[in-house]
Amino acid sequence: VQKDINKLSNHSIVCGYGRNGKQAVATLKSHKKDVVVIENKNKLIQEIELNEDVFIVKGDATDDSVLLKAGIKKAGNLITTLPSDASNLYVVLSARQLNQSCTLISRASDESSYHKLKIAGADNVIMPNKLGGAHMATLVVTPDIIEFIDRISVDGASSSSIEELVIEKLPKEYANKSILDLDLRNKTGCTVIGFKKPDNEYVVNPDPNTKLLPNSKLIIIGNPEQIQKLNELF
Repeated sequence: VQKDINKLSNHSIVCGYGRNGKQAVATLKSHKKDVVVIENKNKLIQEIELNEDVFIVKGDATDDSVLLKAGIKKAGNLITTLPSDASNLYVVLSARQLNQSCTLISRASDESSYHKLKIAGADNVIMPNKLGGAHMATLVVTPDIIEFIDRISVDGASSSSIEELVIEKLPKEYANKSILDLDLRNKTGCTVIGFKKPDNEYVVNPDPNTKLLPNSKLIIIGNPEQIQKLNELF
């Protein structure tokens, strides 16, 4: 197993196989990503072996040697979902030192941990408890909008799906062209709903004349058939 992990590159590491960890693994697998799970509880390791087709590293994710076994130096991203904010903070600090370019996503329970994790090097910090309460409240304030958003999927399982299109992966003839030049609506039926600039700023409903610059991305929505056509063309 370790030999196979050593061959991986740009893979995903998930620290902890609790409720959030399981959801992360399921989503990553639906996108056909190589996944390495770090877990130290024998019961959960047995569950992973029975139910998941992923690589497993047994150990404490706060230990640098365990992160190295999981291939942190060549990983594309790491998700830490440990129950302790202090443990997640330690994982983020260690992972950032071992891999400067890896995308780090951490779970947090307390508001005070959010900024600490960001300072430590986390690219994104998710607070599941806060999101849950906010989501329930918005069902009261704007129920139809939230129900519509809930029906949108990122794994193609629902009637509406969202896809990310990396500009560098487009055919060379589209370099420095515009969204209008792509003509996605006519070619695939998909609609561009967002644009991520090279400086990581997001633009909602971008102007059709927006230039397709290097290190930028398009956020696209469509039904499964339209998304499949998009993937076939680009």
